[in-house]
Amino acid sequence: MAVQTMWKGRLSFVDLDETAARVARLKKMNCAVLRFAVPDLAAAEVLGKLSGMVSMPLVADIHFDYKIALRCLDFPIAKIRLNPGNIGGREKVEAVLSKAASLSRPIRIGVNGGSLPQDLDRRVDDGSLESAEALVLAAEREMAIFDEFGFKDYLVSMKASSVADTIKANRIFARRYDVPLHVGVTEAGPLIAGVARNTVALMTLLSEGIGDTIRVSLSDNMENEIIAGREILMAAAGVAGSEARGRFPDRGVTIISCPLCGRGGFDTHGFTARWQERLYAMDENITVAIMGCAVNGPGEARHADIGVTGAGDKALIFRKGQVIRTIDVSEADTAFGEELDSI
Repeated sequence: MAVQTMWKGRLSFVDLDETAARVARLKKMNCAVLRFAVPDLAAAEVLGKLSGMVSMPLVADIHFDYKIALRCLDFPIAKIRLNPGNIGGREKVEAVLSKAASLSRPIRIGVNGGSLPQDLDRRVDDGSLESAEALVLAAEREMAIFDEFGFKDYLVSMKASSVADTIKANRIFARRYDVPLHVGVTEAGPLIAGVARNTVALMTLLSEGIGDTIRVSLSDNMENEIIAGREILMAAAGVAGSEARGRFPDRGVTIISCPLCGRGGFDTHGFTARWQERLYAMDENITVAIMGCAVNGPGEARHADIGVTGAGDKALIFRKGQVIRTIDVSEADTAFGEELDSI
């Protein structure tokens, strides 16, 4: 089970070295696939150069112009996201599928609730067709084009901003077809709303064995999309039956942190923000506690492999509930880093 995200900016304006470095950091956080919008041939050239600089599988998201897809396939780009219904006539679709097949490159059929074919959109509007069924019908039309040309190396995504429609569409599709599914709620909103909506949809689908890759779409940064996706997969692993558990990651850092209250004596919010990216980049199966109260912190988090808390001008580093260092709060980050390195 893989977590994906999508690059938030335009390829035309990226510094390739800086972008490659950020892609490497995203990979360390266990992002498995990174998708880029490719609106023109200039963007295809940039993505092509970037694909040769990184080890992360990159996906080109293409609409309207089949020549962009053909150019992207000249580079070591891992996958194309395509809507064959909007890139032109039969010969253009055949050209893309033929080249992808010759290179053994998969294609993702992407269907979005906000851009359905006009006839399906009208039926949804007049109440003669449910939104979820419309998503499935749109996917089936695209699959029929692929099947017509004998192209079988594809997966499907059907996303809506509605949690209910996303769940229902993917349930219908999974009952009808044995085709890999990329799942998630699209246009899910800002951080809190987006995580909440995606969690409901993804936990429901994953618990039913539906979904092969996920993205938590947020009006927020890529790092938070990856973190949210990882946390959802770890939660799904915790509630999955023994037969299904192997689909989910079994390693990773678990961060528990205090929300703060009137007893709080340690800046858990700031400390968590400073350390979050590094912690999620660790290939360790550990629990890290960042607690706000020196009275209850080590006790409440006594199962943690390492933790930090404080009161006043002092901070405590503890392991398995036992305080191992007491330092000035100004030294908390340094001491925490030293103890983390020793794990």
